[in-house]
Amino acid sequence: MSGPLGFFVPAALGPVEESLEAVGIDLETIASVGIFIAVAVIAYLVGRAIVGPLFNRVANARELDAHARRPLKKLLNFLIFFAAISVAFGAAGFGNFLRSLATIAAAATLAIGFALQDVIKNFVAGIFIFTDRPFRIGDWIEWDGNSGIVEDISLRVSRVRTFDNELLTVPNSHLTDTVVKNPVANGRLRLKVDFGIGYDDDIEQATEIIVEEAEKHEGIMDEPAPSVRLVELGDSSVGLQSRIWIESPTRADFVKTRGEYVQTVKERFDAEGINIPYPNRTIGGDLQIQGIDDLATQSD
Repeated sequence: MSGPLGFFVPAALGPVEESLEAVGIDLETIASVGIFIAVAVIAYLVGRAIVGPLFNRVANARELDAHARRPLKKLLNFLIFFAAISVAFGAAGFGNFLRSLATIAAAATLAIGFALQDVIKNFVAGIFIFTDRPFRIGDWIEWDGNSGIVEDISLRVSRVRTFDNELLTVPNSHLTDTVVKNPVANGRLRLKVDFGIGYDDDIEQATEIIVEEAEKHEGIMDEPAPSVRLVELGDSSVGLQSRIWIESPTRADFVKTRGEYVQTVKERFDAEGINIPYPNRTIGGDLQIQGIDDLATQSD
């Protein structure tokens, strides 16, 4: 046996080599394939053993959620596998083949890249969502006139359940190229609730009622304290705006707290004789009916 692997082959294998060569199989090729497989397996296992714990430490340092770790770990394992295959090609002496494969892969990648621009764009946007964390699973978000609860985040799309129980599958690039409102990102939410009272009503009394009812509600925070501002002198009412805070809000908490609060203020206004006016319109002018004299003449 000639070649770089010849010294590995015992003399006793001479007849076996001759038999393999007779059917067109080179023993050196078999040895190279064995080396390729062994190096690929060892490189992959060593890569996972080294890179895996390192990834876990980085993920823990950045406090990545479980839903973010799974797709990133799959991508990392694929890169380790690709690197192991590349190392195995070199170790087995398939350098020329590896270069040819790299050229073909580069051309294929360029062609696929043009064909899958949107997919790649969404993939990159998904990585930014995982790293920047503008929202998480379970958050209530709003964007481009849409709103809902995030149910799943993958590397290509995110799935959002609307409050009408519709499931929206949103390309990740749409959520990174536009303004996304996350009302619950900071753990508490300020609500603005407008009330209108009559011009003859006592503004100070109405303000005290609005603040007292906010302080009584269990879902409204004491700090920051509720506040009330006069914000409008309307056509038929004086506008008062209450500003309250709720802690760890969800969409359900937001709707429930706001509804209960408005109801208790309305009941107190009714009990204290404070009027909540509604818009009035006065129509002026003369009403003329033509043809009355003609009708009277005909009746005569």
